[in-house]
Formats: sequence, C-alpha cells, structure tokens
Amino acid sequence: MLPSLWPTKRLTNDADFNLDYFNLSLSNLPRSFDWQSKGVITAVKDQGPCGSCWAFSVTGNIEGLYAIKSGKLISLSEQELIDCDVVDKGCNGGLPINAFREIIRMGGLEPEDLYPYKAKNGTCHLVRSEIAVTIDDAVEIPRNETIMQAWVAQRGPISVGIDAELLAYYKSGILHPPRKLCPPSMINHGVLITGYGFEDGLPYWIIKNSWGAKWGEDGYFRLLRGKDVCGVRDLASSAIIN
Repeated sequence: MLPSLWPTKRLTNDADFNLDYFNLSLSNLPRSFDWQSKGVITAVKDQGPCGSCWAFSVTGNIEGLYAIKSGKLISLSEQELIDCDVVDKGCNGGLPINAFREIIRMGGLEPEDLYPYKAKNGTCHLVRSEIAVTIDDAVEIPRNETIMQAWVAQRGPISVGIDAELLAYYKSGILHPPRKLCPPSMINHGVLITGYGFEDGLPYWIIKNSWGAKWGEDGYFRLLRGKDVCGVRDLASSAIIN
C-alpha cells in the first residue's frame, strides 16, 4: 500500500520536466506497445499479507530498465527495500520516489534469490558485494498521459500509484469506473505500467500487479488510458540507469 497519512504531493513541478533531456518525442508514438512481450519483465510476484506493493512497483521498474539496457533479466529483492529503506515503512507502506532515492543511498539492490521475500518486516542484512543492479537517479514523470505513453514506448516501464479499491472485484477487461468510485485523491496501491494498447476503440494501460499470477489477467489488469482513471498519472516515477 501507499501510506494514506503521508503527503502524496509531488516533489518536482511538471513544468520543469524537459522532454529533450530524456530523449523523449511525442510524435509518431506506436499505437500499442508492451514490454512484457519483449522479455524484459519478470514473472508476476505475490506480495502476500505485507503492504509492500510500493517495493514491487519499484523493483519491477528497475528490473525492466536493467533488462532493456543489459539484456539480462534479474529478479530483484523487494525484501531488501522492506528491511533497509529507512524512509519508507516496510509492510506499512511506502512511496516509490522515496524508495528509488533509498536504493541510491544503499548502493543498489541484491537479487531476490540472495535476499528472498518474507512478506514481513525484518532486519536489514544487505551485503554490498552481492548487489546486482545500481541506479543513477530517479525522476517524477509529469501528470500527462501522453508523456507517460512516450516514456513507456521509448524508455521503459513506469512505477505508478492508483486507488485500488475496485481491483478486489476485477477479473478481466478494461477497468474504467466512474470517477466517484475510483477517485485520484485516494491513491493507495503501487503497481507497474508495462505497456499500452487499444481495444474496441478504448485506449488502455497494461499494468502489472503484485497479487500473484492467478489474479486478473494472469496477474495483470488493463486500465482506461487518458482520463487519469484511479489517479494513474498522479504519482508516476522511474529510476534512471545510464
């Protein structure tokens, strides 16, 4: 979960975002795109009873970026974030942008097989010599779903927050509830945008959840794109790997 009592306001202004700096173009974007089909997204994981969605969103982002850059897909440790991130709250929630900065402080992430998931808060036992992936920076992506679309197609998956109350009832299809049933002001769950597409004229995001592969569409769900449904554009962020 994302901590409801914490401020979810952004740390940077959308107006300060420079498309050219990130080599982004809003022209001729592909109609559909999916990083999962390109083999750079790890298998769907299950956070269990721990409110660690934020950690899964963050590791999924970094796993994808590292695989795009290096050609190596490594499952990274959410438990390291739960145990060693001193800003976020482990199983009681966290914010992805905080977690990215904590990863920089820690020096990187160990692979999941060396620091396995326990679904509970624990004591940090990070071994720096076992770190598999480092990141150079992190960025908050503007609250603009066209820019988000360009980022996905041209750079990689995006960590986002949403109001997840209706996900308990989701089975399949494109989720597009009325705003009053899924307000952007109630963001409480971290997930990962891995792609986007169209179906029957409806644009949608492809989103990886952390509730196991038996949930939803093989662990994924689709969300209407372009209308800030459930607050999907409001806390978008990504690591930077140079």
